[in-house]
Amino acid sequence: MTQWLSLGAVVAVCVLTLAVGSWGLRWSRPTSDFYVAGRTVRPWRNASAICGEYLSAASFLGVAALVYERGVDLLWLPVGYTVGYVVLLVLVAAPLRRSGAYTLADFAQMRLDSQFVRRLAAVLVVAIGWLYLLPQFQGAGLALTHLTGWPTWVGGLVVAVVVLANVASGGMRSITAVQAMQYWLKLTAISVPVCILLAYWWLQGRPGMTPPDPGWAGSLWGLGEYGHPVYATWSTLVALALGAMGLPHILVRFYTNPDGTDARRTTVAVIALLGVFYLFPPLWAVLARVYLDPAPSAVSTDAVVLGLPGAAFAGVPAHALTAVVAGGAFAAFLSTASGLAMSVTGALHHDLWEARGSTGSQPLRGFRLAALAALGAPYLLSLLLPSVGLATTVTLAFAVAAATFAPLLVLGIWWRGLSRTGAVAGLLTGGITATTAVVITMFQRDLSGWPGALLSQPAAWCTPLTFAVMVIVSLATPGSVPARTVGVLMRLHTPEQVGVSAR
Repeated sequence: MTQWLSLGAVVAVCVLTLAVGSWGLRWSRPTSDFYVAGRTVRPWRNASAICGEYLSAASFLGVAALVYERGVDLLWLPVGYTVGYVVLLVLVAAPLRRSGAYTLADFAQMRLDSQFVRRLAAVLVVAIGWLYLLPQFQGAGLALTHLTGWPTWVGGLVVAVVVLANVASGGMRSITAVQAMQYWLKLTAISVPVCILLAYWWLQGRPGMTPPDPGWAGSLWGLGEYGHPVYATWSTLVALALGAMGLPHILVRFYTNPDGTDARRTTVAVIALLGVFYLFPPLWAVLARVYLDPAPSAVSTDAVVLGLPGAAFAGVPAHALTAVVAGGAFAAFLSTASGLAMSVTGALHHDLWEARGSTGSQPLRGFRLAALAALGAPYLLSLLLPSVGLATTVTLAFAVAAATFAPLLVLGIWWRGLSRTGAVAGLLTGGITATTAVVITMFQRDLSGWPGALLSQPAAWCTPLTFAVMVIVSLATPGSVPARTVGVLMRLHTPEQVGVSAR
């Protein structure tokens, strides 16, 4: 019965996603509708959409899994996922909206007046997007296999097909409506079952947890698998705090606000909505310690949220709560994959294809082919590459974003001395070092000591390295500072009310 109820919940979420997304097909006609929803999305709706795409498989399943497996020390992880928006609010949100760009690569070209920088940024957008899509497909496969016993490739395929239909039909306007709806669906799916479980635990007389592993309740132990937990903790915080500022699927949402003021208000609302959501994954982890075996393998812990209702209850309550959680998990996969697919599609079509003058007579056909490539490639990779855990893979994507786009945005918005040569040198340095660390981490399982810690948590050294390279090379190449830098910076920092056009 659990199988059929859960499958019904998954189907219902997919149908609802397609139904809401089809609304965008009625209205999406101009290019601005497909890329930035006509720049008409208001703060609370945009904040719901941002949270809908940000709260991925790592948040819905992975955070609880890590706290469950590695201890209460990992309770700071949800704080790290949220604090990035404080940094984004202070440094990036309003100036980025005033740039008037469609994509992150558009901003890079506008700031540095270079087609090469634009294409390099677009390539990095695709790389980060594909890396972030991997755990969405792998998580969907894990969830559907856990619920139905079907092969793991089925869950990822379902997510890819539904997201492709939405992105190709209505673009950003369609995706905005879908993601805003899915935030509230996910919040309901993670909060209501855990509140019922808490009430049941209380009525049972508040049974204690299964005796934890040594150090489970200790500090600075959770990320100590390579023997350097302090470094791993700080590196993860750097990745989360600066990586959110460099995630292309998050940044593109700020282009959809009417102006810079609304972009700031959106960011404040995002912080509030994320704070509410992240109250619940740690509760799942602690309750799982009461009702589940405390020593499964690292990968199987990703299913603790799906398995907890069946371990605590029997009969109809277990079936019903598992179905609710399954629907919420698939909402997480679909909403995050939608945002990632949109940003990667924009990079492939707008920044790489159209930038070469290859628009053709049917631009929307090219957009839809780009959407197919944006989803097809990472789906195939998800079947071939090993899984290192949902939250771990997402954190690696944050690390690459922190090591590349965070320095470009901070220096590009706040320092007029940034040169084209410095930007290129920094992006290449951060991109190559962080990506190499990610690849080694995913394929090399016998790392240990400092090599293991540095490669599995690269943000703490890759990000300052990129900042240093951009600054040093820019100071050495003042001749490649764009001539119109001062005018561009005035545009980024002058409020719209003063009368400076945002376009």
